[in-house]
Amino acid sequence: MAGHGRSLRRFGVEEEYLLLDADSGRPTDQAADLIRSVPELGDRAEREFFSSQMETATPVCTEAAEAEQALGRFRSVVSRAASARGVVLAGSGLPPVGGETEGTVTPRLRYRAIESEMRTAGADQYGTGTHVHVEIPSRDAGVDVLARLSRWAPALMAITANSPHWCGEPTGFASWRYVKSLSWPLAGYPPPFIDGDDYAAAVERLVGSGVLLDTGVVTWLARLSEHYPTLELRIADAQLESADAVAFALIVRALVESALEDAREGGERPRMSPGLVNGAVWMAARDGLGAELVDPLTGRAAPAFELIDAMYGSVERELSRAGDLDRVDDYLSRLRRSGGPAKLQRERFARSGVEGLVELYRSGSEAAPAAA
Repeated sequence: MAGHGRSLRRFGVEEEYLLLDADSGRPTDQAADLIRSVPELGDRAEREFFSSQMETATPVCTEAAEAEQALGRFRSVVSRAASARGVVLAGSGLPPVGGETEGTVTPRLRYRAIESEMRTAGADQYGTGTHVHVEIPSRDAGVDVLARLSRWAPALMAITANSPHWCGEPTGFASWRYVKSLSWPLAGYPPPFIDGDDYAAAVERLVGSGVLLDTGVVTWLARLSEHYPTLELRIADAQLESADAVAFALIVRALVESALEDAREGGERPRMSPGLVNGAVWMAARDGLGAELVDPLTGRAAPAFELIDAMYGSVERELSRAGDLDRVDDYLSRLRRSGGPAKLQRERFARSGVEGLVELYRSGSEAAPAAA
């Protein structure tokens, strides 16, 4: 095992996907049929809020290869089944067309309750994301990590922004999914909390007041799990390829490890204005890797990769210990060359329209290895 004698912090990745008609690129309500057609995946295949969305989750992992195997197998198996039905399993934060059509809510009581609470604001919530879970020693420690991670939220948004189109048009944003997410009652990066009890009390007040239906709709960009000893980062759009989702998860794991180490060594928790953090995230969602990012710690704007390189430098030791350095190096180098997945989508759309985007999504999912 990698890690030079140190045990590796466990993590998991949830990937959400859109089911798009292969000809039109519009969402198609085939999640239930697809899941029935792939019984070999068992409970790894799940329906999401809309019947045109699916999700999966890796097992609890310690090594990158475990996560890649789980996500790669899922994409490979479901992509084959989808193709036979004229459907594409798409790793994109939003569908490029069809968003003006009200989504079909999956017939589960909780989803129906959310639909009732959200009203028209929920009618076009087609957003799909990549969620990373990393184990933490306690909820007190998790609150501290949330505060320390906030500096890097704009960088994490910029490298994963992957939803530049909406209703057949470029939005001018790298992540329009983020903009759509702002219509939920709770949005943006969480504010600082004193400790785990303070966090729990804040969530309890939100639910008790009726602002939130339940603790499952804590839709901050990062949160503490109510059921597992993990911190969950929800900032990333769905990714074109599962290998990118895993590489991103390794960065998140390293950031959590580094934050915990800083706290153990007595490093002072950084103080950043929630308004500045969220404003910087909004700008990152708009510009992706194509312009400047604001560092919430300093308030200074600089070319995107200046902040990304600072983030990478802060966790280079943790990545090396885990044996993840080369994989993350390759991932960031590809982003530097390509300009990120949102730029890839824009370029493909400019050349080939929606048909080209559908093929980009198809190739991204079918490229996944059919691991045993």
